[in-house]
Amino acid sequence: MIKVQKLSFSYPQKDLYNKVSFTMEDNIHCALIGSNGTGKSTLLDLLMNHKERLYDGKITVDSIGRIGYVSQFSQLDLHEDMTVFEYISAEFVKLEQRLQDCYKEMETAQDLETVMEVYQNTVDEWNAVDGENYTINIRKHLSLAKLEKLEGQKLPDISNGEFKLIQVIKEMMVSPGFLIMDEPDVFLDFERLNGLKDLINAHKGTLLVITHNRYLLNHCFNKILHMENREIQEFDGTYIEYNYELLAAKIEQEEAAAADQAEIERQQQVLDKARFKASMIDSATLGRTVHARQTLVDRLEARKTKLPYVDIRQPEIHFAFAGEVEDETVLELSGYSAAFDEQLLADVNFIMQPSDHVAIVGRNGTGKTTLLREILENSKDSIKISKEAKIGAFMQSTDSCYDSSRRLLEVMEDAGFASKAEAEDHLKKYGFEGDTLQQRVRELSGGEKDLFQLAVLSCKKSNLLLLDEPTGHLDVYAQVALEQAVTEFKGAVLMVSHDFYTVVNCMDYVLYVEDSTVRRMSMRKFRQMIYADHYDKEYLVLEQEKKETEFRILQMLRNHEFEEAKILMESLAELIRRMK
Repeated sequence: MIKVQKLSFSYPQKDLYNKVSFTMEDNIHCALIGSNGTGKSTLLDLLMNHKERLYDGKITVDSIGRIGYVSQFSQLDLHEDMTVFEYISAEFVKLEQRLQDCYKEMETAQDLETVMEVYQNTVDEWNAVDGENYTINIRKHLSLAKLEKLEGQKLPDISNGEFKLIQVIKEMMVSPGFLIMDEPDVFLDFERLNGLKDLINAHKGTLLVITHNRYLLNHCFNKILHMENREIQEFDGTYIEYNYELLAAKIEQEEAAAADQAEIERQQQVLDKARFKASMIDSATLGRTVHARQTLVDRLEARKTKLPYVDIRQPEIHFAFAGEVEDETVLELSGYSAAFDEQLLADVNFIMQPSDHVAIVGRNGTGKTTLLREILENSKDSIKISKEAKIGAFMQSTDSCYDSSRRLLEVMEDAGFASKAEAEDHLKKYGFEGDTLQQRVRELSGGEKDLFQLAVLSCKKSNLLLLDEPTGHLDVYAQVALEQAVTEFKGAVLMVSHDFYTVVNCMDYVLYVEDSTVRRMSMRKFRQMIYADHYDKEYLVLEQEKKETEFRILQMLRNHEFEEAKILMESLAELIRRMK
């Protein structure tokens, strides 16, 4: 269906691909993964618009009809005065009307051949999307996503998370041949994420999906395209199988690299002795020996086994601590309420200790972001923040934090660095270096914007962090780095999140939003609720065992315990078998 051959593409600030090739067959569900800023969204754009874009190489897209697309930035238009069913069925209604128009033209047309051609094309489109059964199919999709109650609701009355699933359903129905989705999971709550999983798994056509969501990656795809360092690695199989193969390759290559390094060090010692001897005796023969030995060492260095593809550089995230808050509480809400067109939250009460790490969790549209924003603004009597609190905040929209037309280094000038070199060193820890430093904030990808916001936030000393969906656009490597940074932070953290892994990995307890209020929930109770309502407990327990085993293997590699790592890989393979 799709074939990419030796594709190269660059922006003025960076090269994205260097002669990459891959294929996608019919009915494949493919995940496109990779670090933030590697050009994943750009690749989707090239596939959809390959006839209009300039690039080196060849992109072949066989005749598959309409290519569907779901953007990571799709927003609900509150002015759309139509129901959910009307929105999804709009293309079918248009096709029906075109068929009716053809019937009328056939009755009076002098050029019947032209009318029949239009009619046949319309019938082909109608049949391709199973037009005869579109009403039944819409309701099946809504039921699959657990959105059947929304059928008659007006679009302005549903949440953004619900709208994201509605848009996925619409595109799946009118683009059955090939559907592209760019991070469709961003900011979805647990229930909606499961709805997306079920929609993906039930879809009969070909899917190409950018996602960093670990739950979807583990459950939805049978092909992986991995973009790193201007290259694409193609793998036919599941994400879990792919990670296993990468880890196996890492063991093999690091073992070879260690052997190469040992030989280089041995030859270097011989060279050092020869050089010392040559310095004591004026001998042309010794000089030639030193030169020959240096040439050998240089040749060994050049051909040394390179670090494996899997060894991807993680951002070094660290939040500067402003010192302990001496008060017993850092934050207290008493009788807090929030409302817009309708009541979101009412009579919310909770207290945070100075070192509490707390997640605010709940369905889309329940007022979590509003709550966090009003705590940051501290403009209500129902919100009390310790005078010793120094707040650092991460917001969903990076563009709202500073002028997005400024260049990265210009923004960092306000962060208090003593020199430009220090600012550059700091940004390098977050993956920004070289020409990227001269990019404007608005030119960054979604994930890069979030990483940059974290880079700016980490410059500010704080003891109360307010984080609104910080993992939404981050790649898996950055998510893990953020979890570690939050875990190590000695101050208080209040984080809105729908990422199960982030919540259970670095939070102390949960504030669960339901029925317009908030109740405190222990992590044990939260896990039980998620297991009962959304995720499979046994699978998640096995996944945690898998993660711990992978960590132990990586520790062994750092200690060059290669044989021990290979033995532990057998245990990892058994865990993966049980997870299938």
